Amino acid sequence: MIIPASVDECYLMAQEAFDLAEQLQTPIFVMMDLDLGMNNWMADSFKYPEKPINRGKLLTAAKLAELGEWGRYKDVDGDGIAYRTIPGDGLPVYFTRGSGHNAKGQYSERPDDYVENMDRLNRKFETARKYVPKPVIQSNPKAKIGFIAYGTSEYATQESRDQLRDETKVETSYFRLRAYPFTEELAAFVDAHERIYVIEQNRDAQLLQLMKLELTPERQTKLRSVLHYNGLPIDARSITDDVLAQEGFEVAKKTAGRMSAGTAGGE
Repeated sequence: MIIPASVDECYLMAQEAFDLAEQLQTPIFVMMDLDLGMNNWMADSFKYPEKPINRGKLLTAAKLAELGEWGRYKDVDGDGIAYRTIPGDGLPVYFTRGSGHNAKGQYSERPDDYVENMDRLNRKFETARKYVPKPVIQSNPKAKIGFIAYGTSEYATQESRDQLRDETKVETSYFRLRAYPFTEELAAFVDAHERIYVIEQNRDAQLLQLMKLELTPERQTKLRSVLHYNGLPIDARSITDDVLAQEGFEVAKKTAGRMSAGTAGGE
């Protein structure tokens, strides 16, 4: 899943999604939020693509000779991604099964074949971390707290950082997530800060829950939640007041009480 924050990124990530789908041999979702999908946005003119589609691991005659034998789901490189053929290339064809199969694509109900398929898919998920778009990180050596956001929460988050710095001298770092599965930069960002505020435009803290599945217990203790789900696009003041309230600022606690239902999401 890749997550744009602007019209420009929608255009570029749509192209990247096709490359990733070919490379990883799996569906790729471009996750636009409602604000980006329905409202009017300004953007520069789009540039025509300058590089060809990345077709990923295609079997060639030379590769087949090197391998000796080929199986559609045989993981010869250890990354969970098998070589494939496409119609018209003159190489072996295969039948894609929706049911149980072995590494050669043959029907199988053997438990060891099923386990191997599941393990291979897990290896491919780990490999995907190296291919998906990297986060955009703005590190601040003065900051004890960090923000994590995604999608169009970007703009309110950036403005909130300015408000916190100008109004209360609270310094922050910022991590804009652009893809899932998470990359190695996430754990490093959490380690570099005392507290992490995860900013989301949903009721259930969906990103926070995904992070808790992967982060160690020690890292989980640093996580805080800022939620906004009152039907309107997220605004900077909602983030600022919620963060300050959780940081123990009395002035923020007074303003937080006047916020619309659903904007304050501190745990």
